[in-house]
Amino acid sequence: MAAERLVVVGGDAAGMSAASQARRLKGAGELEITAFERGHFTSYSACGIPYWVGGQVTERDDLIARTPEEHRARGIDLRTRTEVLELDLPGRRVRARNLDSGEESWTGWDKLVLATGARPVRPKLPGIGAHGVHGIQSLDDGQRLIGSLERTEGRRAVVVGAGYIGVEMAEALVHRGYEVTVLHRGPQPMATLDPDMGGLVHRAMNAMGIVTVSGAEVVKILEDEEGRARAVATASGEEYPADVVVLGIGVEPRTSLAREAGLPLGESEGLLTDLSMRVRGQEDVWAGGDCVEVLDLVAGRNRHIPLGTHANKHGQVIGSNVGGGYATFPGVVGTAVSKVCDLEIARTGLREKDALAAGLRFVTATIRSTNTAGYYPGAAEMTVKMLAERRTGRLLGVQIVGGAGSAKRVDVAAVALTAGMTVEQVVALDLGYAPPFSPVWDPVLVAARKAVSAVRAAGV
Repeated sequence: MAAERLVVVGGDAAGMSAASQARRLKGAGELEITAFERGHFTSYSACGIPYWVGGQVTERDDLIARTPEEHRARGIDLRTRTEVLELDLPGRRVRARNLDSGEESWTGWDKLVLATGARPVRPKLPGIGAHGVHGIQSLDDGQRLIGSLERTEGRRAVVVGAGYIGVEMAEALVHRGYEVTVLHRGPQPMATLDPDMGGLVHRAMNAMGIVTVSGAEVVKILEDEEGRARAVATASGEEYPADVVVLGIGVEPRTSLAREAGLPLGESEGLLTDLSMRVRGQEDVWAGGDCVEVLDLVAGRNRHIPLGTHANKHGQVIGSNVGGGYATFPGVVGTAVSKVCDLEIARTGLREKDALAAGLRFVTATIRSTNTAGYYPGAAEMTVKMLAERRTGRLLGVQIVGGAGSAKRVDVAAVALTAGMTVEQVVALDLGYAPPFSPVWDPVLVAARKAVSAVRAAGV
């Protein structure tokens, strides 16, 4: 009996996790695995790229969990620098091109995994293709940016966008000795937080010398006579000099192949799957990672939430199902953490605008505390904001901004959200306490107490 043929499109977290898990469950005699990756690298930490650019991680290869050679040694026919150009679903084959030789070929499959990831948003602006303008999503992108930084004589950088990538890249460029200006359209940086919490991040960025301009709509990248970026222009008429421009606007699902093949896409253009990560309406096609939409367990709707944590879990689920086992991915609550300088930033669940979009009525509670007992040496301020549903008191979301030891407290809230707990139940949680780690009332519990009072005051 001939071995089944598995084709994987995309060689990072979701794709290679799926391939590796399928290989663990089925040997080479049962399953032939071919994987295509358009870049040079596989199984790497894209989240670590800002720290590589900033110099905290000194070697690029420290970010690579498993090299192409290691995957091949495990019986996976991994073809790097090879881009899949077409999905022929009726014919059960894919057309791919070697980006170095230009050679094209068809590869047949019995089961197909799409893990094409996401791409940095590049708005259609004059000058967006100028030399020195960089989006950051892959190791190849990071390599190009570092090369540009090393070749550039000037020391002025403009970051467009102030989400996670924008904020982290701004800090990385400061570490490299650049004068950094961040331009973003919103009222405060970190749009993944509510504006009142984003204001805390704004102050921290200014304190480390980053010029942060809110309400700035970028309209053009100005070029010099050699086609290199020299400044960024905004709708207000301001021009911000730049020797390097980094796009931190966000990412969008890389799903043009899927769209052309007629596969179902959601509101954000991400692929739609069932709980097993099988593409809806398809028997033998799976998808995972940054190219899919996932169920938001709090809002009850599909959203595009591109994170490596999800991608690796997707891959495990897909590989288990492809390999003859059984697994599901129930959804997410939207947990993420980051930092700027010594300020830790965390969120899980819904922001105010998310709750409004979901049709939920809610109350908020914001408290200021410390990350350790106030009298313990090194105690730092910590702000916690909590959203709870009116009438039921169901926890809807938590945002945390503070000193060392603040961000990972969000994990308590993530568990509570997943369990569907009320803020009253959160107050009763038996959390660990000792002065070096927390006040006697942990800040998350203090916020929950305040939220309980807000729910009761709001009534029905």
